[in-house]
Amino acid sequence: MAFTRRKTLGQWLPLIALAATCGVGAAQAQDHYPSKPIRVIVPYPAGGGTDIIARLIGTQLSQRLGQAVVVENKPGASGILGNDTVAKAPGDGYTVLMGITTVVQIPALYKKVPYKLSDLAPVSQVAKSADLLMVPRSSGVTTLQQFVDKAKAAPGTLNFGSYGNATSSHMNGERFKQKAGIDITHIPYQGSGPEMAAMLGGQLSLAFVDATAAYPHIKSDKINILAITGAQRHPALPQVPTMTEAGYPGLEANGWFGMFVPATTPKAIVDKLGSEVSSIVKSPELNKRLTEMGLIPVGSLPDDFKAQIDKDAAHWKAVAEAAKISMD
Repeated sequence: MAFTRRKTLGQWLPLIALAATCGVGAAQAQDHYPSKPIRVIVPYPAGGGTDIIARLIGTQLSQRLGQAVVVENKPGASGILGNDTVAKAPGDGYTVLMGITTVVQIPALYKKVPYKLSDLAPVSQVAKSADLLMVPRSSGVTTLQQFVDKAKAAPGTLNFGSYGNATSSHMNGERFKQKAGIDITHIPYQGSGPEMAAMLGGQLSLAFVDATAAYPHIKSDKINILAITGAQRHPALPQVPTMTEAGYPGLEANGWFGMFVPATTPKAIVDKLGSEVSSIVKSPELNKRLTEMGLIPVGSLPDDFKAQIDKDAAHWKAVAEAAKISMD
């Protein structure tokens, strides 16, 4: 019996040693993170707002961590392709997602998604964005209530533009229609640029335009800005009321840009990345740059971003269900 017990112990010793070695190796890998270049996946084409922000963050992150940070664009399927790439990547901190609000909206809009929201671990909310509600100045409309009254007087004759089907602007527009009890036709565009051009050209009755795209035109004599989505007024447009202040609550959720890693990433690495990104966003240089883009800098830590994501996921699911918006 003694011989059997000693033999059993002898059989287990190599496995115990291996487990201990693996544990030490994993800890050392975290301690020495990063030891090679980091990929930042952008699920949209180069040159867009998400890409620009990823490169701004990446440059600073590379300097702080002493490793190259390479931005890789993986557009496709409304961002699903890039999101899925990160969700399925090894959880070692070397594959990071620069995502936007669609990360939490996609599960509410598609029945079949190749990944779950829980497959992504929040790192930091970089900045918040909002939609500006604007009309052609030639319409003579200067307040949101005036637009509602005009729409009610002629049901079905007015329209509203968005920067794409199933985007925040589309969902916000449908939410507004329900709250106001008006019948206006949705016209989707392929991005904020074409939508803004249509508004400046007088082709739209109303438009929900991303503040980043609208920012260069806020002083144009061709538009009147009636309100802004989100819970607070925009620092660059302090005179523009929120939708709630204008009498139509329910559009308090902001759009955002944020960073994620695979959910299997060790907490120590998530926290390290979160701390670094937070410091970068709050630096005077990047804070100024983001503000100039029409954004509201945030730079939250992982736990705070997770709480925001949970809240936003519930909000956009409710909006999609109420407005019957689906991409399937």
